This record gives sequence, C-alpha cells and structure tokens, in this order.
Amino acid sequence: MRLLQDRITAAVPDAAMVAEVTRGLTAIADRLEPTARDEWSQLAGSLREVPGRGSALLPVVEILSENETTLRGRVRFSRFHLGGNGAAHGGTIPLMFDDILGRLANSGGRPVARTAYLHVNYRSITPIDRDLRVEIRFDREEGRKRLLRGELRDGDVLCADCEGLFVELRPGQP
Repeated sequence: MRLLQDRITAAVPDAAMVAEVTRGLTAIADRLEPTARDEWSQLAGSLREVPGRGSALLPVVEILSENETTLRGRVRFSRFHLGGNGAAHGGTIPLMFDDILGRLANSGGRPVARTAYLHVNYRSITPIDRDLRVEIRFDREEGRKRLLRGELRDGDVLCADCEGLFVELRPGQP
C-alpha cells in the first residue's frame, strides 16, 4: 500500500491511464468491501508487529530498542509524505510523534492513555527518503498524567523535537 501511495504521489498519468487505474482500484475496493469489520476487529491500526501497525497513513518507524522509559527507532518519510522541496510535510511529523509517544505512554502494563496535547518544534528541514533517528523518553508521571519528550534527527541535525501529555482514561471512557 505504501509503495502504491508513493507511486501515485509521483505519477503524472494521462487521462486514459487515470481512467484505467481508477477502474482497477475501484475493483479492488469493491472486492474488499464485503470483508469490512468494526474498528476493534479490523487489521489496520492493530497489528503491532507490522510497520505503522498496518496503517498506511503512518510513516513507518522501525523500533530499534524499547523499554518502559525509552524508545529508539528509525523512520523514513517517503514521497507520499512530501511537503515540498524534498522536505516532509509538517503535518506528518506530529503524526509520527503522536503514534510513537502513545506507544511508549501505553507500554509497561500502564492503563490506556490518550493524547491531551502534543507540542512540536520544527528545528530544521526533515528530508524524505532518508533514514532518520527518533528517540522518545518517558519524562514523568503525575497521577493520570504522563509527560513524554521526543527528538527527530538527521545525523547530528535536530529536525524536530516534541513534548506530549497523555492522560489515563477513566473507567468506561472511550
């Protein structure tokens, strides 16, 4: 799916090819429609062992090491994530941070928490089609609140950093 997204993003097809591809994609969508399930049964977003948990929207973070307080990984923003001039779109960076901060915030047997806020500082251009380092740290926990911080680097260059607050859900809270 990610390869298809990248190819669509980069393509400049003529009208005949657009019509042909549209027919093909519609046929695939129609074939998959009878297999649709509810949010809790679907595969996308729930497959921990698959890059991006199976969600084609998320930039893939390859986890290199993880414990209850630190997560280190590698991410590559692709052509699909292009904002312009070889740089990742600014909105894809918080998306990536939110996903992996949430992963760490909800690890170690902790009850489920949701993002209360996510603050991202853009420090330099985040290039596409390069392996970048990401590091997330569990800063502190105060009652139901969990504060985490993260960095995204291209070699020694800090591309972005963030701070996220996650709040533990109350019983029965969706």
